[in-house]
Amino acid sequence: MKIAYTLLLLLSLGTAQAAPTAPAVRTEILSLLQRLQDSGCEFNRNGNWYSGAEARSHLLKKLDYLESHDASLKRSEDFIQQAASSSSMSGKPYLVRCAAAAPVESKAWLSQELLKLRAGKT
Repeated sequence: MKIAYTLLLLLSLGTAQAAPTAPAVRTEILSLLQRLQDSGCEFNRNGNWYSGAEARSHLLKKLDYLESHDASLKRSEDFIQQAASSSSMSGKPYLVRCAAAAPVESKAWLSQELLKLRAGKT
């Protein structure tokens, strides 16, 4: 009986699912991606430059993928780290280039924009 109980406990632990992304966190992520789209900046993915709108679309797909695979995004920083910092295919960091400024890694750019968003700055 003890063995059966232990086996059932282990099986139930293996099928536990991560909690879905909290609505407030998802809203903040969506606002951050909207900032990227509206920034006029370009987004580099695997050596190619894309518009902010294309970047937003790509990162939304990654967000949907993570959520559909039970990834637990407790904070917007989790999304930046897990989906918006580098390519899942090549491992290369994503870059953001605004106007004539030198490109910066998307992790740094998005983290800075997240701070501005939380502070209510445009």
